[in-house]
Amino acid sequence: MKAFKPITPSRRFMTVSDFSELSKKRPEKALIAKRSRSGGRDHFGHATNCNISGGHKQRYRIIDFLRNKLDIPATVAALEYDPNRTCRIALLNYRDGEKRYIIAPRGVAVGDTLISGVQVEIRPGNALPLKSIPVGLPVHNIEIEKGAGGQLVRSAGCSAQLLAKEDGYALVRLPSGETRRVHAECFATIGELGNAEHQNVVVGKAGRSRWLGIRPHNRGVTKNPVDHPMGGGQGKTAGGRHPCNRNGLKAKGLKTRNNKRTDKFIVSRRGSKSRAG
Repeated sequence: MKAFKPITPSRRFMTVSDFSELSKKRPEKALIAKRSRSGGRDHFGHATNCNISGGHKQRYRIIDFLRNKLDIPATVAALEYDPNRTCRIALLNYRDGEKRYIIAPRGVAVGDTLISGVQVEIRPGNALPLKSIPVGLPVHNIEIEKGAGGQLVRSAGCSAQLLAKEDGYALVRLPSGETRRVHAECFATIGELGNAEHQNVVVGKAGRSRWLGIRPHNRGVTKNPVDHPMGGGQGKTAGGRHPCNRNGLKAKGLKTRNNKRTDKFIVSRRGSKSRAG
């Protein structure tokens, strides 16, 4: 992390990553795509989201979450910054000449050789089915459905723990604390994701949030009753009701999960005292 001398109020607590681990500044041209922004507007140009606007122009890096080039060694050519995610990305040069981006695990350096397959070496960055990974190891980029690509555990510094394997399923504890059954044929990548210092970043000033496309946000209790259900009252008051958004939907403590089809795969929910393993 890089801190600044407090020559201005915004600089006093601001911190940024020093990017010392990066080895390449420009992305691979063949692996980028255009990323459009809505600016919080609909197709009429009307603002439909009051917290999204502007933001710096960004190009999307095409990431290989599938890791489906099996048994073909690849060399880590570069570690790069990706504005679309919190972790770093690694450029892989495969032996057959193809190039792909992956999310970079901690401990992977330029020049390392990575490989995907059913029976490959157990080392950070290699991708294997859960049935081939020893119990107790940290994993990331986990598939929920076989062949669909990794969808779980993709943020900076995150990892899940493989707890057990039984009846064709693997028991995985996610970073949230939820313990979940995942099919043993699903692929996952060994290791913990890098750039764990991301959680220590202090934005420091409002303008930096605008670069990220985040508009200023007013609390509901500071508004008038006509503008928000929690507005109004003499002095500081919460409006005499449960915290909610401007449409009246509860904002704290309301369970929003509504997917009974996959409830059978959850062994213990996040925050529960009884966890498997």
